[in-house]
Amino acid sequence: MTDQKPPTTFRRAAPPAPTGAPKRAPVPAGQSNTAAFGANGTVRLNKRMAELGLASRREADDWIAKGWVKVNGRVAEMGLQVAPDARIEIDKQAQGQKANQVTILLHKPMGVVSGQAEDGHQPAITLIQPGNRWMDDNARFFFHPRQLQHLVPAGRLDIDSTGLLVLTQDGRVARQLIGEDSRMEKEYLVRVAYTGVENPAAATSAAATHAPLKSIDDRDPVRNDVQSVFPAAKLALLRHGLSLDGQPLRPAQVEWQNPEQLRFVLTEGKKRQIRRMCEQVGLKVVGLKRVRVGRVMLGNLPVGQWRYLQPHEKF
Repeated sequence: MTDQKPPTTFRRAAPPAPTGAPKRAPVPAGQSNTAAFGANGTVRLNKRMAELGLASRREADDWIAKGWVKVNGRVAEMGLQVAPDARIEIDKQAQGQKANQVTILLHKPMGVVSGQAEDGHQPAITLIQPGNRWMDDNARFFFHPRQLQHLVPAGRLDIDSTGLLVLTQDGRVARQLIGEDSRMEKEYLVRVAYTGVENPAAATSAAATHAPLKSIDDRDPVRNDVQSVFPAAKLALLRHGLSLDGQPLRPAQVEWQNPEQLRFVLTEGKKRQIRRMCEQVGLKVVGLKRVRVGRVMLGNLPVGQWRYLQPHEKF
């Protein structure tokens, strides 16, 4: 074809590509290695592409290996170190591959693990089948088994929790939700009982949450109108002032949704974080449901069913 569109170019005041350059230029000495950062402020190409939101590092490596990435007009080699102002071009084949990637929203049931099977428990991805697609999903996508390839959870939801779980093939979505610098809001509805028995061990050991609190059987937990007996000072601690694994937690939004249920909004996701936070202030979680990730709501999606993230929806 003679009317093909040129590849997308991402430019930051880069110098023009030299004329007469060979199709695949040799990598300059000292510019190809496995380190993320190189000399003179350079950074590895796959990391730079992830920073620019072009692809995940794994996707970038795949595209580079296929010859789909050019830097300053030259086909890039694996491990290339690039300057911050390098001109990065992505071949239309990579763009087409990206366009076919899907993101799926699942209402995860209790007893299902987010990632790979653990101790014989069913992994969430096994629920992504045509028969479990929500009948009210009006996204214009047709299910195909290839959509399960490289489909991974962008974050986790504990086996004994339910609610919104995001699975995606798109590295950009995963980075947005769980990248090192992500502060994506996640909202939970948490039903609690008040034991009055504080468990400081929960601050340093996630494993502590798998055992019952000491003396919980010796006291009758308050399960009705918990709000009326829970001290305001402890509610303030849930909002800010607790630590887990030796690190202070970011401020959280915590408020009463009703007398037995709290609403949490977190911008981080340590393992079993809400349960461990509650244990430190004498609360026992008896039910936990995630209802929002960023701007995407769980809504009326039934338990055990899934739908596609629509093109107009943004986290």
